[in-house]
Order: sequence, then structure tokens, then C-alpha cells
Amino acid sequence: MHEALTLIVVLLGSAVAAVVLFRRLGMPPILAYLLCGLAAGPFGFGWITDLEGIQHLAEFGIVFLLFTLGLEFSIPRLLTLRRVVFGAGPLQVILTGLAVFAVMRLLGFSSLTAGITGCALSLSSTAIVIRELIGRGAVNTGYGRSATGILLFQDLAAVLMLVLLPLFSQEGNDNLLGMTALTLGKSLLLFVGIFIAGKWILPRLLEETGRTRSDEVFVMTALLLALVAAWVTHWLGLSMALGAFLAGMMLGESHFRHQIEADLRPFRDLLLGLFFISVGMLVDPNLFASQWHWIFLAAVSIMLFKGLLIMMLLKLLGDRTEVGLRSGIILSQCGEFGFVLVALAVSHNVMTPGKAGLLVSITVLTMSVTPALIQNSGRLTRRLLRPWLSVPDDAPLSKDIQGHVILCGYGRVGQNLMRYLGNFHHQAIAVDLDLVRLQEASAAGEKILYGDASRKDILERAGIERARLLVVTFDNARLAERIIHTVRDINPDIRVLVRTRDETHLEGLIEAGAAEVVPEVLEASLMLVAHALMMLDVPFERVLATLRKTRRERYRMLRGYYHGDSFPTSDSAGNPYRLLHAVTLSGQARAIGLSIEECSLKDVEIREIKRGGQGEENPASDTRLQADDTLILYGPLEAVEAAETKLLGG
Repeated sequence: MHEALTLIVVLLGSAVAAVVLFRRLGMPPILAYLLCGLAAGPFGFGWITDLEGIQHLAEFGIVFLLFTLGLEFSIPRLLTLRRVVFGAGPLQVILTGLAVFAVMRLLGFSSLTAGITGCALSLSSTAIVIRELIGRGAVNTGYGRSATGILLFQDLAAVLMLVLLPLFSQEGNDNLLGMTALTLGKSLLLFVGIFIAGKWILPRLLEETGRTRSDEVFVMTALLLALVAAWVTHWLGLSMALGAFLAGMMLGESHFRHQIEADLRPFRDLLLGLFFISVGMLVDPNLFASQWHWIFLAAVSIMLFKGLLIMMLLKLLGDRTEVGLRSGIILSQCGEFGFVLVALAVSHNVMTPGKAGLLVSITVLTMSVTPALIQNSGRLTRRLLRPWLSVPDDAPLSKDIQGHVILCGYGRVGQNLMRYLGNFHHQAIAVDLDLVRLQEASAAGEKILYGDASRKDILERAGIERARLLVVTFDNARLAERIIHTVRDINPDIRVLVRTRDETHLEGLIEAGAAEVVPEVLEASLMLVAHALMMLDVPFERVLATLRKTRRERYRMLRGYYHGDSFPTSDSAGNPYRLLHAVTLSGQARAIGLSIEECSLKDVEIREIKRGGQGEENPASDTRLQADDTLILYGPLEAVEAAETKLLGG
């Protein structure tokens, strides 16, 4: 008992530390679990020797993974992306699997091992790719939709692989075709049964449990549904994962979906972590050290092959070359379902742990570079396609044009600004580095130059000497500062308007020479304030005066807020983050009776004093503090903490 408890503590402790470290490095947490398994397994420190026992428990992680995958699986979405799902998806999986199978056979591996390897390497990582696309707001872009469509089919293919693998692993099975047909027939009957249950029985059951208003009962019911579906398929001689997936898919269309998903997520994440730890135990570091060159070659080869194949398939379906290539780069890695297939193959004794370790090493290597590839996929796509993309001729701006506007960046903000400038009969020219955007805008007859807006020669081609206004439309404060310095050297009189995300770089950009800086987060707050006040029948003149005053004071009232648990230690420029913090002077607080000036607070500003239900903003330095006053402090974290100590009794 003591040894088991020690083992659990060590595994959980190492997993927590590894996941935190990998998240800070921007790497997938799956790799952290694999590393923990490597350390705890027989090839590491040898903390765990009973691999079979832990693998049986870890299988439930796969059950819950497939159940939540079914919950998220949307048939309407599948039909929306059917061109990619049923066009590029099947061809990508089949052609990649066949290519890997052929290479493995040429290298002398058995047909079964080559087939499993081909299936495992043909799949990409849904967990990593979808998370990155959502985080970057790219799900509804052209490449985001293409990548999502292919991943949808890969998930379906993975379920089918998990169903058929135990069947192919049986030795001496002479009637393989008949057994396959029988298995697919059972799966179809199971689908019909679960569909009937999911349509008429399960919703009523969940409604009854919901009426109890007991979280415990609802969680237990959700757990029971996933496990019963897995048990039924196991009893029928099918994969437990299939039943879990079908049950999840049936419940995915109900209004209980989000609650079930939230309730099961802790169990899924914990058991999946255990599953990936068990997979990591298959990796032999000595084998990796002796075969690292082959592992590296295999990882690079599979990523290049998948990337180019996906690009060509999407190109055949009518997508633009850049969309196909970017989708290929994003989906070039191998995925977590490869680990599931490998673990299942080892448990059925159709693949040795040594071969499984090599396959896991290849998959880990491809997954480790995926976040960086996705982050730089746009830049990499442009660089790779640059020799084949023609830049439209952009002759220098006519000298007859005077007082025009130069837009640095022609994304969504730049294009919207160009339209409104045209409506008000102001001439404008844009500068952008996106060749595809350049070609489309030029074909539409819009004035746009290709180049880096921080370069002097590009700005001169845009007529910077004669321009009246320059607008930086993208959120990159460092590049904006470089542009301002270049502009000031050529035309000191031009006004510069800069867009930023928040107030972090506001003062620096003003000092560099920007006439106005528009922090979009603060402007969004101002717009909400304006709409709220007008909906409360505050006169428009007062609302407008408030907006003008706030902007004139450079958003002083809007800076700083109560961060809660997500407080960052520094801003994007590396400066200590500033926050708001409330301090109430109660009891024997030292500051009672003193003026603000006499308190001698360092690096901290008192934004407001709340007294008797009334607030006084920006109090004078000679204001005397009274008992029960609430002071709203603004400043860096350490300075605010020091000020609180001084006010209360320091």
C-alpha cells in the first residue's frame, strides 16, 4: 500500500512539473506525459515494472477520449466540409498508409507491422492542430477549414482502425474477409441500437437525473453512459472505443452535450495522461541513441510526404496553392491516435515494444515541432511560394498625387480603412508583404505596393514626401516604432496614426513621434461605455465629451484593472505589469488622518477614494484620509504591496 501511494505521488508530481514546464516552452503537454512515462518505465528509473496492469487502466483513457470525440463530432459540420472530408481526407489517409506500408515492406517488416505503422503515421494530431487554430482565431480561414475537414475524416478513420486492429491481430484467421464483414455488420447493428437509445431513451434518462439537481448523480450518469457503451461493444467482441464514440455522437446533438463534456473532462484528462505515460514506457533511450539518424530521417520524410500530398490533393479540389501548402504544413505531423494504435498493437502482441518505441519516437519528434510550424506557417508558405508567385508591377506613385494616406498593412483593418477613405474621396495606397493579398487587391484595381513598410525605399515609392497621413494598421509595436523613425527621417511633418492591442506601448510610440495611438482593447471599452450611456438616455453631448476627455488624457481612466488569478508578471515589452488594487483603511491603519502627500507612496498612484458610498477620482495630494476609506491603488505589483503595507501599519 505504501509503495503504491509513493508511486502515485511520484507519477503525479513529475507529471504536473513536466506539463507546467512544457506549457511554458509552448510545447504540447502530451510530450510531457510521454517523458514521465520514459522516466518511470523499465527503460528509465524502473519505478513501474507491471506494464500490463497500468495499460489496462490506461485503456479507459481511450474510452473517454473517444466518448468526448463523439460529443464534439458534428454531422452538420461534416456535411458543410464534405468536399474536403470525403475528397482529400480518404485519399490522404489511404495514400500515406500505402506509401509507408511499401517502404516498411521493402525494409523487411511483416505485412501486419507495416500496415499498423502506415495507419499510425497517416493520422495527424487533432488535439494540437485544433487547439492552435482556435487560439489563433484561424478555424474559419481557408486553410483552417481545409485542415479541419481532413482531421474530421482522420478521426473517423482512427475509429475504424481501432475496430479492425484486434481482428487483424488474430493468428490463424483463414476467413479474414468474412470476419471483417461480420465485424462491420455488428458495428452497423450497434450504431442502430445506440441511435435508438440516443434518440428516445438517453434524453429522458438525463432529464430525470437533471431534475434531481444533484451534480453527483449527473456525473455518475455521464460516467455510466460512457462505460456501458464501451462494455456493450466489448461484449459483442468489438473495440470498446467504438461504443464510446457512437454513444458520444448520439449525445452530441442533445442540449446536455456541454454539461456532459465538462463533467467528464477531469476523468478523461487524468486517464489520458496515464495512457500517454504508459506509451512513454515503451521508449528505450538506448534504442533511440543508436537509431537516432533513422528516426530523424523517418520523421522528416513523413512530414515532407504528408505536407506535399495534402497540398496536391487540395489543389486538385480547387483550393489555392497557398491554402493547400499551409494546410499541408499544419497537418504534416503524426498524431495522438498513432499512440493509441501502437499501444493496442503491443497489448495484442502484434508489435514488439522495441518497434513500438521507434514508432513513438518518430511521432514525438514530429509533434514537438508542430507548434512552431503552425505559428510560422504563413511566413513559411510565402517564402516557399515566392519563386512561383509573380509580384504585380507597382510603378512609383504619380507625383501629381498630393496629400494622400499611406496604409502600412492591408489586412482586415487596413482594407476597412481604405473603403471609408474612398467614400470620403481621400486617395490612399497600401503597403503589404502578403503576396496573395497583393495579387487579389491588385486584380481588384486597388493601389497596393509589395514590401516592408519600415524600409526607406518602399516608403518613397509610396510617396511619403507628399503624403498627409500614415497609418500603421497591424498590431506590432516594435515594427511600428521602426516605421515611425524611418518616416520622421524622410518627412518630419507627416502625421502618424498607430494601432496597438493595449496601452503597453502607448507612451513609447508617442515619444517616437506618433500623433495618435489607438489601443483597440481600450477603444472597445470606450465604445461599450458610449453605447451603455446612450441606452440609459444620457445626452449624446455628454457622452461625446466623456469620450473626448478620455482620449485627450490618453486613456488614463482605463489603464489598469483587477486581474484576478490570471495576473501576468510583465507586459509584452518586458515592463512590470501595472494593476488596480483596493485597500480599506479600517481599525488602527497608520494612514488615517494623514494627507496623501504625507503617506509618501512610491511608484503608486491613488486613482480614487471611496468614502460613504461616494467616489472621488484623482484626489488632490492634500486630501486627508479617514477611517473606512477605500483607496484604489494603481501601480506595479511589488509597489502596490509595499504601499498597502505602509498605509495599514508599515
